[in-house]
Amino acid sequence: MPRLGWLSALVAGALVTGVVAAAPPPVNMHPQLRAIAGAVQASNLHATDVALVAFGTRHTLSTTTSKTRGIGAARRWVKARFAAISKACNGCLAIVEPAQAFNGPRMPKAGAEVKNVVAIQRGTADPSRVIVITAHLDSRNNNVMDATGGAPGANDDAAGVAALLETARVLSKYKFPATLVYSADDGEEQGLYGGRIIAQYAVDQGWNVEADLNNDMVGNDHGGNGVYDPHTIRVFSEGTKANETLKQAAYRRYHGGGVDSPSRNLARYMQVLAAQYLDDFHVEMIYRTDRWGRSGDQVPFLEQGFPAVRLSESNEDYDRQHQYVRVENGVHYGDVVKWVDFDYLANVTRLDAITMASLAMAPEPPAGLTGKGAVAYDTTLNWKPVKGAASYNIWWRATTAPQWQHMQAADGKDSAVVKNVILDDFFFGVSAVSADGWESPVEFPGFAGSFTRSPALGADGKPVVQRYPSAFGKYGGGPVGPASWQKNSD
Repeated sequence: MPRLGWLSALVAGALVTGVVAAAPPPVNMHPQLRAIAGAVQASNLHATDVALVAFGTRHTLSTTTSKTRGIGAARRWVKARFAAISKACNGCLAIVEPAQAFNGPRMPKAGAEVKNVVAIQRGTADPSRVIVITAHLDSRNNNVMDATGGAPGANDDAAGVAALLETARVLSKYKFPATLVYSADDGEEQGLYGGRIIAQYAVDQGWNVEADLNNDMVGNDHGGNGVYDPHTIRVFSEGTKANETLKQAAYRRYHGGGVDSPSRNLARYMQVLAAQYLDDFHVEMIYRTDRWGRSGDQVPFLEQGFPAVRLSESNEDYDRQHQYVRVENGVHYGDVVKWVDFDYLANVTRLDAITMASLAMAPEPPAGLTGKGAVAYDTTLNWKPVKGAASYNIWWRATTAPQWQHMQAADGKDSAVVKNVILDDFFFGVSAVSADGWESPVEFPGFAGSFTRSPALGADGKPVVQRYPSAFGKYGGGPVGPASWQKNSD
């Protein structure tokens, strides 16, 4: 049976009689992904983490002129790393530094500039389709406004930046149909400002962002409660879209889709990739946008209508987050290098790399998917063909199942009928498959599941960004002056 794709490992135990007749294909059907995972080096991650911590603090408001300390020096260092990676791949990376000034509860009243360092690996066939990885470069201690005191931020989030840079190094050796973007964000601790910059930059550039993988605190596997788990990464995903309208919400409540946003199906995709290609390393899907009462740079992407997830370590130690480095009553506080498990971080990075590669090689998910099955024993699905797809797979699962369970190869290019499976009792979706077997995430029907950006519109017909409630005050503050998208330098 030709190229059943990325869910075959899970389908093996859940076949529906008469629907999938042939045995599933081998689990590791893409040796390239194995090679990509194998190229990740823990030693490189360690070197990056040590280098970033050596800047003393990377607070958003810290010095930008020192050569050895502060956010400016850290940005220049990351830019130099991107440049070195690009040189090794014959200039395959374009480096930009989108910036904007903001004010707000955690910023000066007059505002301050926030600047990201971004590398863009242009796709060969579908460059407007974009896969993004983000991590925040800035750090903080107990006092969120302390721009001079030490704030090593080894795990939060130098580890994420290390994963991002290593992913860029590994994937720069390959060419992909879609574009890959690596964004080291500033201003996260002050109000998700860097996330807002890169999400708005994506909108302004006309990017069709299929996924943002936000890596934030991905290097610790020892919980402050004594729990140790080096085999699991949590992937947080929203259940319903941040920008759905009241009408869309009403439709979703009646027809389903509350657990099938594109972000949620991206998390499912990652869970299966980990099961197929990583040794003893698993994705735990968390049905939340982020941790309780907290946030990250994936949220601005969600607010703009793009799919996004947050990767976070299996266990957190709160004594090592946002702390001055010190010892009190025998307790070691502070986010320092010694607490980062670089073998664990290497596995997280492998997941990043194979996810980006698989998404970029596969076609985009089907567009305009609809389902019909009222008062019927069969289920009918219709969709619009997408570029690069040679075939399509129909997936369904019980309404209480977390992962897709059953599959049928579609016999048409824009429609399929699943006989004797009643739509009332299952959730359905469709994936697109390339001629060489690369498969997209599954898309759920309607707005609730669509990977296509469709921002909510205001009364004036212009897109409205519907922001999540923020832990940073009034949505982290607002911009001061126009955005600066040119190639800047400190």
